[in-house]
Amino acid sequence: SDAAVVDAIKAQNAKHGSITEDDISKLDTEWRAQAKAGKGAMIDEVLSNALSKFLQAKKDAAGGKISEMFVMDNKGLNVGQSDVTSDYMQGDEAKWQKTYQAGPGALFIDEIEFDDSSKAFQSQASMTIVDEAGNAIGAITIGVNVEKL
Repeated sequence: SDAAVVDAIKAQNAKHGSITEDDISKLDTEWRAQAKAGKGAMIDEVLSNALSKFLQAKKDAAGGKISEMFVMDNKGLNVGQSDVTSDYMQGDEAKWQKTYQAGPGALFIDEIEFDDSSKAFQSQASMTIVDEAGNAIGAITIGVNVEKL
């Protein structure tokens, strides 16, 4: 519900209002190539935005219990993140489908598995993010490092 999260999602939803599936595929392909290379302009742009800095601070304050945090828009695209994700488009995954698509109040907790992005055994807890009127606008995923619990 923090304004930093809600405002960032709303801005990206407006920016991507007319984005096509082909555009999304191209963005995801570019992200994956940059993630594999360990750097790139697209990744730098997302990791340096205000929302990513906010999420990085929250992760750091958790003392290792949180392995990653990322926020997705209404298309399943990353808006901000604490760490580089392996892909840009999360819309084809349960973390987005069982939250944003399920509507306000949805919570999805996934099974424990080894996550290549965070290099830790984790469970991901995801939930729908709503605007001030209670409408679903995106989702958040928090990777909980079960080795630190």
